[in-house]
Amino acid sequence: MGINPTRIGVINILTLMGADLALENEHEVGGEPVADIRIRYAPLKGIDIPVDQVPLAIDEFPALFIAAANAQGTTRLRGAEELRVKESDRIQAMADGLAILGVKHTVVEDGIDIVGNGDDSVPSYGGGRIDSLGDHRIAMAFAIASLRASEEVVIEDCANVATSFP
Repeated sequence: MGINPTRIGVINILTLMGADLALENEHEVGGEPVADIRIRYAPLKGIDIPVDQVPLAIDEFPALFIAAANAQGTTRLRGAEELRVKESDRIQAMADGLAILGVKHTVVEDGIDIVGNGDDSVPSYGGGRIDSLGDHRIAMAFAIASLRASEEVVIEDCANVATSFP
């Protein structure tokens, strides 16, 4: 799978959280830089996300919120006002879904604090019915969350996933 290294913010953030990631096979396709990502298991820890990384990972934050819910400790995001004006208000949409799953969090104007479970021996949270609000990134983030849920996660209005994963 290729990734555009100019969108490297998500890699930087996950690495700060303790993820074992490496870019390999870096090359160009159609004039765009791409690379393969090698991922190995490593426990994640909550962090204060560096504000300078926010613009580099803006579209990946829904998935990063799920990583934060599975990390040990609290992850804090600030300076992400742009998330409120995407296909949905992604901060509030993710907060609403996290609440349904039972993940502790606090919403602030320009971000969110997420308290992760971080205990690999038990599921990180419960299940429930999530409204993706027609936003493909919200739908895909909660599909990822379902892998660690103790109960079924049903995602409503998820035909929109075809936008980025046909």
